Order: sequence, then structure tokens, then C-alpha cells
Amino acid sequence: MIITVFSCKVGSMELLLAQRLGGKDFGNKAEIYKFERIKQAKAQAVKNNPHIRLIDMGIGEPDTPAPGEIIDILAQEAGKPGNRYYADNGIPEFREAAARYMAGVYRITDMDPGKQIIHGIGSKPILAMLPLCFINPGDITLTTVPGYPVTATYTRYLGGRVFPLPLWEQNNFFPDFSSIPRSIIRKARLLYINYPNNPTAQVATKEFFREVVDFAWKNNIAVIHDAAYAALTYDGYSPLSFFSVDGAKDIGVEVHSLSKAFNMTGWRLAFVCGNKKIIKAYGTVKDNTDSGQFRAIQKAGIHALNNPHLTNRVCEKYSRRFNLLVDALRHIGFKAEKPKGSFYLYVPCPQGTSETKTFKKFHNAVEFSEFLLEKALISTVPEDDAGHFIRFSVTFEANGEDEEKAVINEVKERMLKLKLVF
Repeated sequence: MIITVFSCKVGSMELLLAQRLGGKDFGNKAEIYKFERIKQAKAQAVKNNPHIRLIDMGIGEPDTPAPGEIIDILAQEAGKPGNRYYADNGIPEFREAAARYMAGVYRITDMDPGKQIIHGIGSKPILAMLPLCFINPGDITLTTVPGYPVTATYTRYLGGRVFPLPLWEQNNFFPDFSSIPRSIIRKARLLYINYPNNPTAQVATKEFFREVVDFAWKNNIAVIHDAAYAALTYDGYSPLSFFSVDGAKDIGVEVHSLSKAFNMTGWRLAFVCGNKKIIKAYGTVKDNTDSGQFRAIQKAGIHALNNPHLTNRVCEKYSRRFNLLVDALRHIGFKAEKPKGSFYLYVPCPQGTSETKTFKKFHNAVEFSEFLLEKALISTVPEDDAGHFIRFSVTFEANGEDEEKAVINEVKERMLKLKLVF
């Protein structure tokens, strides 16, 4: 009997890891992903102040569950034998509901559910897969910053490059296409945009979308519009689709999520719609990546899409909270304006604090955010890519209007004690 013993040198596994993950250096870098750093800082702040409630205004997900009627549909469908099968690229009924939703909410009435819509297991996987349809080594993705990093991450995984488009306040938080060098444009294959925007909360206009279409058409660039927050709008601004502009379906797709509009974050359900060729390419990649979302969840999603009025209740709550938060921040000294979309409030950082006998300057948003967490147990998200800003979210936990007022009042009282200087 022959026994073969396999041995592995210490550290040899690192030599096998792909360079896109760092290869032999994977796991050795001291750099920490921003949201992991925030998570660790929150845990430490709570540990240091166990008797003070942490007010989390940095979290970017709804604070309440999906509406009961959507949950009921899931419960009814979950045990049905016919729902146990793979869903692959989605059940036809979900595609049809998505087409009706686009027509009813966004007035996009010519979307073919069979050729122009496919579901995804949340918008994140859709955004991750789309670069696989376009990017070869050396190709470039144009992406707005600050912003959601997944499309950029996958571009780099594929050997592509990322060219950032800063969202400066002086440009109303829109990208400046005229600033892109011709050498970059020649290699660009994708343009990623996101409106209503995370984190700036800026909303799109038809004029902006017209500019995007003209730029993309002229330079033969595909557009990905991440519309995760598109249904969350306030004070007369109506939900606006990228496809409201002629020619948009010729050069792009739009990604819609049920997470924000219907409080279905953990359910992982979304859809991408638009250009037929792009949708077919995405479907090919998806077919080789996953087997589709659970059919029962898709059927619950159909009920959500068929009842867009459910989003109105969500918007009413966020609008009410924005009114309270904007008033409080202005009282403290922040330059704050109520946004017309998303659930974020984006404000410039203060210069420093005179909490102690000497003035302390904040050199960036990270410093202020950490100071706010340590001294007041208020968690926010810092953004330093295009100026120094703090993102507040109105998805903080509060049960009803009285609790909402109490939370915002507590935020105001805690921050006033910090003696911020603007």
C-alpha cells in the first residue's frame, strides 16, 4: 500500500491568489474599507459609552420591514411546489410587472418585457456583472465619485481602468464631461451614473440626461444608470427615468431596485432594463453566474411593483424626517438644503470645534465624522472625494413621529455641545 503525503509550504497559498485580489499581498495591507472602518468605530464608541444611545444616521438601508401585504405574498408562495424550481433569468410574470411599473411610475410605455428586462438578485450583482459585458484589459469605465464602488471594482478585476468624475458642489453635483481628456474618452467603454445620487442626493433633470445621451452617443460609450433611489422623491419632483430622453435606450440600461422603494433590502430583488443587446449580454453573463432569485420572492416583488402607491408611504416618512433634520442642522450652523430625492442629506463639514480651550481644525470629513462619533455618538458617512462632506441618512430607527422628533432633537442637543465652527 502506497501512501502519498502532500505538503504545502507556509504561505504558498498566497502565491495562488489572483493579482486582482492582491496576490501574495492579499490580507496584508493595513488599509481598511471605509464602511468596515465606520463599523469598527461604532462598536468602539458604544463600548466606551455603554449608557448613551448610538444614533446611527450613516446606515443606508430602510429602518422598517417591507409592507405586510408583500410579506404575506411571500408566505403564501414560499411553500408552493411550483416555486421550488430554478428561476434562471427570471419568471415572465416578474418581467411583465417590471414593464408595467416602468409605464405607470416613469411613463416609459414601450419596454418589451421579453427582450428589454431581466431581474437580478439585488442591484449590486447586476452592477457587478455589467462590466463583464464590456470591459477588456486596458478599457476604461467612467464613474462618478463619491459613489457606489462595485462597477469600478469589477472593471479593475477585469484588467480595466477607472477614470473618476468628481461630483463638485460648484457643478451642482453633476459630472463635467468636458473635463475628460480625449485620451481617456477613446478608451472608455462604460459610463456609470446614479440619480437621485448617493451620497449627494442630487436629482437628475431631463437636460442632464440629454447631455449624457449626447456624450455617450458621440463617443460610443454605453451608459449604466443606477436608479436605486429613483422612486424616493419629494416636494413636487416626480420620479424620472433615464429613458425619458430620446435615444437613451440606444446606448444604455437602467437598474431598478426594490430595496429602497419597498423596504425590501434583504430580499435581494431588482431588475435591469433598456437596450436589447446589453440586456441579452447581461442575461448571458447572468446565466453563467447564478440560477435566479427564489420564485416566491419574485412573486412578492410582482405585488410590490403592481402597487407603487406603497412607496408613497415611505416617501411621506422620509420627507417628514428631512424637514426635521434640515431645521436642526441649520440651527447648529450647517449649510443644509432638503433634497428632492433619495434618503440622504449631504452637507459640508464644519471647519473645526472650539469644544476645548483651543480651536481644533478638521482637515477632512473623516476627522469630523470620527469626532462626531466619539464625542456625540452620532454615526455618519464621511466623503472626501470632491470636497469635504458628511452624509446623513434619514433611515435612523424611530417608531412614529414623536420618536422621530425626539431623535432629531437629541442630535441637535448633542451637536450644540460640540461648539462647531463653520
